[in-house]
Amino acid sequence: MPTFTRADLADLGAILREAADVEILPRFRRLETADVSTKAGPHDLVTIADQAAERLIAARLADRFPAALMVGEESAALDPDLPARLGGSDFAITVDPIDGTFNYANGVPLFGVMAGVVIGGRIVAGAIYDPFGRDFAYALAGGGAWFEDESGRTRPMRVAAPAELGLMHGALSWNYLSEPQRSRVAARMPRLWGSYGYRCAAHEYRLIASGGGHLALYGKLMPWDHVPGWLIHQEAGGYSATADGRPYDPARTDGSLLLAPDEASWRLVRDTLFG
Repeated sequence: MPTFTRADLADLGAILREAADVEILPRFRRLETADVSTKAGPHDLVTIADQAAERLIAARLADRFPAALMVGEESAALDPDLPARLGGSDFAITVDPIDGTFNYANGVPLFGVMAGVVIGGRIVAGAIYDPFGRDFAYALAGGGAWFEDESGRTRPMRVAAPAELGLMHGALSWNYLSEPQRSRVAARMPRLWGSYGYRCAAHEYRLIASGGGHLALYGKLMPWDHVPGWLIHQEAGGYSATADGRPYDPARTDGSLLLAPDEASWRLVRDTLFG
C-alpha cells in the first residue's frame, strides 16, 4: 500500500498552484458567453478554465503520481461511475479544478483549487489552494492541519470552541437537501445565530477549520468537494458524520454531511435542524 508524505503533499500543492496560475487566473473576468456551459442543471456551471485546469492537473499527476487514480469533477461528468471507484482503489486523488465555479463564472473572487488523497479507502491528505491569497490549507492524517503561505511559513488550524446553540453559525447548504429535510432544516435555521453560503466549499472548509465559523452542512456529497476539507476539519479538531450518524465515506455520494467543533455540538445541531 502506498504512503503519502509531507513532501508529496507539497508536490501536490505545487501542481494546484500551477493550474491556478496558468489556466484559471488568466481567464478570470475574461470569459465569453460561449466559455460557460451547464452540466446537471442550470446552476451547475462549467467553464473552459475548469476543463483546462483539470487537464493540466491530470497530466502533472500522471507524471508525479503515476499509480494514482484521478477522480476529477470534470472527468466524472464524462464517467459518472468514477466516484464509486474510490472505495476499491489502492491510491486515488480527488480533484476539483475550480471549486466555486458559479462564483468564478460570475466574476466573484471566491473560489479554490482542491485535491484529496485516498489510500485504501482512507483519506490521508488534503490540500485547498486560494489563488488570490496564494496560500494553502493542508492536512495529513495524524499530522494535523495548517495554513501555509507562499513563503512556506505555516500556522496551525483549529476549529472554534463549542458554543451555545444560539451563538453558533456556519455554512448551511440546505438547498441540496431532499424533502422533507430541505423544508425542515430551512425552517429551523433561525435557531442558530446565523448561516451563510459562499457557494464555495473550499472557503467554507477553510473558515470552519480555522475557527471562523462553528459548523457546515452539505446535502451534495461529491468527493472532490469534500475529501480534502473533511480531513482538514478533522485534523483541526472537528467532528463530523452524515446526518444519520454514519462516518463520512468518500465513495458514497448520498445523504448529507454535518460538521461541528465536537461530537456534543454535532448532536445538538443535528437534533435541532433535523429533529
